[in-house]
Amino acid sequence: MLRLPQFEIEAPASLSEAIALLKKHGPDALVIAGGTDLVPNLKHELFAPKVLVSLGDIGELRGIEPTPDNGLRIGATTPLADIAADVRVRERTPALSQAASLVAGPQQRRMGTIGGNVMLDTRCQWYNQTHFWRQALGYCLKKDGTVCHVIESGKKCVAAASNDTAPALMTLGAILEIEGPKGHREVPVDDFWLSDGIYNKKLEGNEILAGIRIPPTIDGHRGAYGKLRDRGSIDFPLLGIAVRLDTDPDGAVSAVDMVIIALQARPVRVKGLAGVLAGTVPGTDQFNEAVRACAGIAEKRCRPMPNIPGDADYRHAMVPVYARRTLLAAAEGNGPVHHI
Repeated sequence: MLRLPQFEIEAPASLSEAIALLKKHGPDALVIAGGTDLVPNLKHELFAPKVLVSLGDIGELRGIEPTPDNGLRIGATTPLADIAADVRVRERTPALSQAASLVAGPQQRRMGTIGGNVMLDTRCQWYNQTHFWRQALGYCLKKDGTVCHVIESGKKCVAAASNDTAPALMTLGAILEIEGPKGHREVPVDDFWLSDGIYNKKLEGNEILAGIRIPPTIDGHRGAYGKLRDRGSIDFPLLGIAVRLDTDPDGAVSAVDMVIIALQARPVRVKGLAGVLAGTVPGTDQFNEAVRACAGIAEKRCRPMPNIPGDADYRHAMVPVYARRTLLAAAEGNGPVHHI
């Protein structure tokens, strides 16, 4: 049996109190929301905090609200299950709704939060193991060691971003609202990531992700999320693809975006798709041919590494398959795309 280490729990009633506690305890403290990822990591001795600052009692961090410009604001501790079930999220931002619906299993989605998913630690098959297993291997770059087991002689950690909601939020141009000792700041989600598997987020010490603001989408907005995993539930993605398609009043594609995770330390945007799909009309042969061309572009752009479980060559072979299926699902208003 894997046991939790000893720690104290602080349960602040306000965001300002939580920030003060983080500042007081410094590197000895970690934030916990739903705990669906942090608790297993504590059991694996990947972290050893003396204090956990729980955000569960802070009401201002939870909920989904419309913004004055007809967008949405989602509190960081809003459960993923609430996001997946919310009609406004489903209608205005279908890719986000679908991505939230595919995180882990029903129990985890009821506990896990949108903020926790954005803040998910990078994952690697050499890192997300028990202490006994890692010790026998000599540890790794990300934790306690000096060797990368993914890339021979590698000097930089390549643990993968595996948070399902991140690519959907990027296609939507979401803004992250961050609170800390220095006050409030806002960061476009595209600018939040670092290409560093050890820590891939631009979050300063004692700061807390408080909310996510999603700009309004146009009437012709369509989106979908595709997820490759071993099982139809529970598993982290072997590949995750979010797609956004915007269409003009005549039904032709006016904008397209595709972001993929579970490849490297940050989500990967596939560039060059707009020039292929723009002006085509979903449901036509021209559109279908353009979709196949876009799938080929994604295949060339994305090179999975052996950093997470699953054969890297198989994952690479699935890139064009899931890119094509997810583009079609967005165009047809179907989704999500996943293994059953």
